[in-house]
Amino acid sequence: MTTMPSAHLRLTTVDSEDTVRIELHGDLDYDNAEVLLAAVTAKIADNPRLGHLHLHCAGLVDVDTMGLSVLLMIRRRTRHAGVRLHLDGRTAQLDRLLDVTGSLDYLTAPADGAEESSLGGGSPSSAGGEAQAARPSGPDSTS
Repeated sequence: MTTMPSAHLRLTTVDSEDTVRIELHGDLDYDNAEVLLAAVTAKIADNPRLGHLHLHCAGLVDVDTMGLSVLLMIRRRTRHAGVRLHLDGRTAQLDRLLDVTGSLDYLTAPADGAEESSLGGGSPSSAGGEAQAARPSGPDSTS
């Protein structure tokens, strides 16, 4: 069996006062994903007035589970910093991965907390629903 070497991830960054755009070229995979995470982390730390981070994904060749994990970590870090994450120019493959994993809405939601209700972060009474007692199941439950 022959394994093909992964295409290195190449990043092209354009900064302005409150926006950073990072173009991704190559594979966002186990071998390369940490490069993107380090670059984004540095941009957030270096620019306290950063409002928007645009990841331009049209040049992505492949994204594996490590790449997805790094995108989720970037979302957590941008949210914590109050930065809006944008995934621009997504490939069909990336859209399929985000759709299958149910992470597209989470990754592209505004950073202002509006996603809390869709992720179950709000209380049931504030969402207009009723709270229901959970029914225990499994070997430790009593029926």
